[in-house]
Amino acid sequence: MHRYILAPLRIERMFFHMKTTLIIPDQVFRELKRRAARKRETLSAVVEEVLRCGLRAQANDREDLPPLPVHDMGAPLVDLADRDALYRAMEGS
Repeated sequence: MHRYILAPLRIERMFFHMKTTLIIPDQVFRELKRRAARKRETLSAVVEEVLRCGLRAQANDREDLPPLPVHDMGAPLVDLADRDALYRAMEGS
């Protein structure tokens, strides 16, 4: 396993750097290093690109989910604000 520190965090027009230690499996780390060498970019830049791509993909997956079903079950049979009435209804009395 390799530990890697991520850095840039951009807020408005100012750059702040946040350092975080991650545990990255060796195989993933080697692939990231290969990509960085092939693209002639820093490892940080490649890791940031991959993370952003993954986050975008997850956000898009959530948007594609169908809405949850809604069922009309009628009016409640007990006053939901009355705790004692709720207990009596749950106990079957």
